[in-house]
Amino acid sequence: MAQPHYRTPFKKALLQFITEPDPFLAMLKWVMTEMMRIEAEAKVGATKGKHASERTTYFSGVRVRRVDTRMGTIYLLVPKLRKGGYVPFFISERRRSEQALIAVVQEAFINGVSTRKIERLAKAMGIENISASQVSEFNKDLDAQVADFRTRPLAEEYPFLWIDALYQKVRVEGRVISVAVMIACGVNQAGIREILAVEPMFDESEDSWRSFFRKLKSRGMKRTALCVSDAHVGIQAAVRKEWLGASWQRCKVHFMRNILAKVSHREKGRFAAHLKQIWLEPDKKGARRAAAALIEDYEKRFPDAIRCLEEGLEDSLSFYDFPEVDKKRISSTNGQERLNMEIRRRSRVVGVFPSLESYVRLTICYLVEYSEDWGSERSYIREDKILGSLDRLHELTAQAPN
Repeated sequence: MAQPHYRTPFKKALLQFITEPDPFLAMLKWVMTEMMRIEAEAKVGATKGKHASERTTYFSGVRVRRVDTRMGTIYLLVPKLRKGGYVPFFISERRRSEQALIAVVQEAFINGVSTRKIERLAKAMGIENISASQVSEFNKDLDAQVADFRTRPLAEEYPFLWIDALYQKVRVEGRVISVAVMIACGVNQAGIREILAVEPMFDESEDSWRSFFRKLKSRGMKRTALCVSDAHVGIQAAVRKEWLGASWQRCKVHFMRNILAKVSHREKGRFAAHLKQIWLEPDKKGARRAAAALIEDYEKRFPDAIRCLEEGLEDSLSFYDFPEVDKKRISSTNGQERLNMEIRRRSRVVGVFPSLESYVRLTICYLVEYSEDWGSERSYIREDKILGSLDRLHELTAQAPN
């Protein structure tokens, strides 16, 4: 029986791929070339060398375009057009975070940070023969997106604000130092979470946090009702001075860890069960009663833990002032911690970043994608619940001194 005619070209192509040093890479190059041909012909309106009334422009040679893939490096002959230009869709649609990671690896090599770990990462991603001009061209579009994200206008009101900082080793002027990167997330009036700001700082002080909040204000934000963070004294002071009328919520999870660190290992489990009950009560009065009972039971056995509880209790109960909102959503920075964990997972493969700009670029490019995912999800806090919080926000703002 004669073989179907469509199998013959496919067989020939397969035989050609098999003879290549890397058959899968050759196959990928062939697929890319065919996709470019089909896409370019559709844009021109005719195949190359064919006369057609639908033609909108003409082919004008080719240009060599290097593409780094995870299977290896491919050099493509991209068609050039006389009018309109042409960029293959599979090149322009590469994910921002992957672009940023490749840029970090490239920049690391150029700046002399050629560690074995970076070399393995580069080889795994198919990157080789890196040049400074390629890095400059590659980063140009990413830097524009990063700048747009950092300077975009904000809404006037974000009822709830989560703030935190994470640290990363970065090479600055030939020295490896630890840099603080401050991140703020908020819930807008529709109940959707947004990543509001990402700013690098060389210290985590009251002044740096006040500067961070002032940048939010310069982009249009005017009010917030509740700021949630850990117990960093700089954050507390900055919130009091920059967000007049706002409450500060001490993350209950961090607070519990601080208290439990002062309890013996043998008693930690039983003490923790009683401690958690404080923040499971339906209202603030119930929480205070549960705390008083715990203090009475353990005051003599663990005085340091009880002293820590007494000093920070009220700040850990601020979320009860917003009874219409799910307590789990606004009583801790767990969501922020998960975000930080994802950032660290991405940055851990790099180790020491070659520059502050490369770290900010990678972090923000990843967070842009994260923020876009949030925008397509269900509301973090229901919109009708947000309305009650906004009423509370306006009430707090009216009570604040001018």
